[in-house]
Amino acid sequence: MTGELAGIDWAAPWLAPYRAVGEPLAQQVQAGRRCAEVLDGAGAPVRFVPQAELPAGQAYEQFIFEQQRVPTRDGLHDFFNGLVWLRFPSAKRRLNQLQAAQIAADGVLPVRGPVRDAITVFDENAALLQAPDALWDALAARDWPQLFITLRPLWAQARLTLFGHALLEKLVQPRKAITAHIYRVPLDLSPDALDAWLAQDLQAPRLAGKPFVPLPVLGVPGWWLPNEASVFYADAQVFRPPRTGG
Repeated sequence: MTGELAGIDWAAPWLAPYRAVGEPLAQQVQAGRRCAEVLDGAGAPVRFVPQAELPAGQAYEQFIFEQQRVPTRDGLHDFFNGLVWLRFPSAKRRLNQLQAAQIAADGVLPVRGPVRDAITVFDENAALLQAPDALWDALAARDWPQLFITLRPLWAQARLTLFGHALLEKLVQPRKAITAHIYRVPLDLSPDALDAWLAQDLQAPRLAGKPFVPLPVLGVPGWWLPNEASVFYADAQVFRPPRTGG
């Protein structure tokens, strides 16, 4: 229901890249307009249409590729998908092109192949991290005390931008365990250049290699008040040690 949008805290730090556009659109939806109608008037390179326009039996991604129309339901999930289309139009189009190419090559299989699976993971749950090498090394090693306590001041030089619309949806009700699939972005890239860079960097072979690192996003300094206490990171069910052995 569109009333779900009333629960969005637009002051949350992870929504900063989306707030200027998203908050007034959410207000229109809360006033009674349909998500598809509101998003369709916001200037994306695709049209947003009611979910009912997706023909039975046709793959969602193929429909978008062929029609340049995005079937959209009312609710948080598809609303955030629309916001990502508005913020990252080139990257979203690139992901859709990659999906369509895989469908053209293999058909719609009962089980997605590694490329389609990775595209879906990126689309739903990716976050883009620009950070100094020392933070990256600690993250890759799952060295949480190093990442969040010893190197905590270095986070002032980092930027984390959420991309996945399911990730954005989950964070409407923040929980410690919410984890993103992190994709590395050059530290010196400006926010305005992020979309074009990402559209060029997203390639099927690279995605098939699963170039992601898990990060519980509410551990990011400044993102959630509870993480001011170092004991926050001692929860091994969330901040899991690296896998060892075969």
